[in-house]
Amino acid sequence: MYVLLVYDIGEKRVNKVLKICRQYLDWVQNSVFEGELTKAGLETLKKRLGKIMNKEEDSVRIYKLRSEDYLTLEILGIDKKQVADDGIL
Repeated sequence: MYVLLVYDIGEKRVNKVLKICRQYLDWVQNSVFEGELTKAGLETLKKRLGKIMNKEEDSVRIYKLRSEDYLTLEILGIDKKQVADDGIL
């Protein structure tokens, strides 16, 4: 499945969450990740994030699509994912 993950995490935990998300998904913007994941991969990611998050302060939103084919994307301005893929950021 194709996943779009967005988070708002407390400053003390944000670096840990960032590192975990980068292991599973592609970074596209500050606090935004996307990519293909299996159901098992998504469950593992959610469990790992759940161990770090403060459920009273932090928020993670996960949007699931059957595949990237169902996603229409329009980018205004710089495509940070492309810049990162090119090794500039």
